[in-house]
Amino acid sequence: MEEDDRPRPRGDAASKLAGEDLSPYSRDELTERIALLEAEIARVEKHRQSADAHRDAAEALFGKPAG
Repeated sequence: MEEDDRPRPRGDAASKLAGEDLSPYSRDELTERIALLEAEIARVEKHRQSADAHRDAAEALFGKPAG
């Protein structure tokens, strides 16, 4: 089995962040955190678009998989 085919472990980073207590953070720290998360969202969206383009190119070459 290829490494990418293995199930992802539960408790990924986003899930851990979602459960974190935010009360210890100052307003400025929260603003900084939002900026970092927005940058991460942009990075993930860019990667998703790249994956979509790769899939579309493969489908154009080989056809859509049955199913």
